[in-house]
Amino acid sequence: MFSSRVFLLIGALLLLAVGACQQVSVSQDASARPVEQKQKPKKVQRAPLPSSGVYGPPVKLADLEDKAVNESSGLVASRTSPGNYWTHNDSGNGPVIYAFDSNGRRRGVWRITGATSEDWEDMAAGPGPKANTSYLYIGDIGDNNSTRSEIILWRIPEPVIPATDTGSTERRPEVTEPAEKIRLRYPDGQHDSEALLIHPTTGRIYVVLKVPLINAGVYAADLPTDTREVVTLTRIGEVEVPGIAGGIITGGDISPDGRRAALCDYFNGYEFVLKDPSLPFDGIWKESLTVVDVGDRKHGETITYRLDGKALMTTSERLPTPLFEMVRK
Repeated sequence: MFSSRVFLLIGALLLLAVGACQQVSVSQDASARPVEQKQKPKKVQRAPLPSSGVYGPPVKLADLEDKAVNESSGLVASRTSPGNYWTHNDSGNGPVIYAFDSNGRRRGVWRITGATSEDWEDMAAGPGPKANTSYLYIGDIGDNNSTRSEIILWRIPEPVIPATDTGSTERRPEVTEPAEKIRLRYPDGQHDSEALLIHPTTGRIYVVLKVPLINAGVYAADLPTDTREVVTLTRIGEVEVPGIAGGIITGGDISPDGRRAALCDYFNGYEFVLKDPSLPFDGIWKESLTVVDVGDRKHGETITYRLDGKALMTTSERLPTPLFEMVRK
């Protein structure tokens, strides 16, 4: 797989080089020919693959009202406040999360008590130590330079989002309950990742790598009973996505019923379905994937399931921040 993608990439670069040479030749010879009216070039904003048809076309619901959300890097549907969503910015923003509704209206800003932010890349919802309580997991899992000996998950009981804007801001935020720090370590060195998934019933942790040209490795671990101990992840498989870019996975989520998993890269969404629900969820990465058109996101790094599991939602790391919805047929 590595070699075939390399050859494809080299071929694409050669074609670009040939095209550039042809443009130079035309420019140099332009004085010898009649002037022709130039056609306006088509603007290429993204390179989506053909959709599988499992989901309807992306519908833009809104642009997020809160302009402080300028690099939406994680996204999850609220469990405590249906119809609302949580997001956070990429690295360099501080340990805060933002709430908004399905129309993009802001609902407030919360500071994660006791947490730090080195390179937050994704977030998820799942169970935790207290029964019948929804927890948010924020993944401080980015490692562009492959230097981190550990990556971090911050876990908090999910706050209740009010029906109207709290008026809170980054400078005057609401505050969460104290966060728990879950430390993770890869068994085979340092890796960069931007996709965190938590199983909604077992709480099992899944981290999918972000790697160019080759298949993206999938690592997993059970939630620790003692958060003072470092958890060593286990590599359980890999995912192969279409296209020459390889496994540049930027976000992920597990459906509320625990039977489907969604991943995304900068251009497309991908869904895996566990055909036999009696089998362990770890086996889902061996299933064939379907391609989902997730909208013109301009550097998209998020994907999540709507709370009812009947749609996928995405945002973007660019302003204005769009909110797209793709409904399952």
